[in-house]
Amino acid sequence: MTTVTVRPATLDAAAAACALVNEVDVLEGGRSETDPAEVLADWKHPEVDLARDSWLLHEDERLVGYGLLTDGSGGERIDVDLYLLPGRPDGARLLLERMEARAAERAAANGAPRAVVHQGLHTTTAVDKDVLRERGWRTVRRYHVMQRPLAPDADLMPEPLPGVCLRPCTDEADRRIAHALLQESFAEHFDFQPRTYEQWLHDIDAEHADFSLVWIARVEGLGDVAAMRSRNDRATTGWISSVGVLRAARGRGIAGYLLRYAFWYYAGLGRDRISLGVDTDNASRALDLYERHGLALDCAVDTWELVLPL
Repeated sequence: MTTVTVRPATLDAAAAACALVNEVDVLEGGRSETDPAEVLADWKHPEVDLARDSWLLHEDERLVGYGLLTDGSGGERIDVDLYLLPGRPDGARLLLERMEARAAERAAANGAPRAVVHQGLHTTTAVDKDVLRERGWRTVRRYHVMQRPLAPDADLMPEPLPGVCLRPCTDEADRRIAHALLQESFAEHFDFQPRTYEQWLHDIDAEHADFSLVWIARVEGLGDVAAMRSRNDRATTGWISSVGVLRAARGRGIAGYLLRYAFWYYAGLGRDRISLGVDTDNASRALDLYERHGLALDCAVDTWELVLPL
């Protein structure tokens, strides 16, 4: 008889959790991108109480499920991540039951009248969708992960935009500027949660981040108006984490220029592919911009929501 247990994660389990995340990602999306350092960064985040906000589901001694909860809003919005090997509806119920209860507890501690819990799941998720629906979860948004091939002879340094200059984010002052630009430019987006500079540094694992891959765009007469954050630590692709342009500077082609600059830069680093994620209902029509620049659908992720009155 199989013995099923659920227990909190400990730091020495990061390698096993990472292996499970990658196994699930290969099943759902065809490739693995996560390393143990990324898992540990999540677990060490100051907003995570690992003993109460993490769950490892074992069948005998085999790890088959992993859940993590984060509270980045300080209010009603709570985020959870769930990874589960296929064919385990009872395992999904076990983990969701605990995650939902903890989400309600965290929201109540924040003084909120309800918990609004979100999780992102691949459209081909191994988590049983019937279990999600029976527990009251519903899809509220779809995101596309888009990708584009790169080649040094095709992705050349773009022609500069008149009056626009780029600089890498190399010092503390520029890091604060990049944070402020991204916060302001994303403030009206779906599911945006304001983050202080210190919280943002934890979110992006600043201790290990390469800030030379964060660029700020300055426009003559307007000042600093846009920022792009990217990363080069994924196994199979360069990754554009965010592109933000202040409302006053939109319509000048700055976002497209930043994209072309990243294509050239990452091709020069030897990458043959670059990727990003986009909200398909983004009011700024970012999806159209990315498609015009040669990015195509790689996979899709749904945001699932559960509302828990307290």
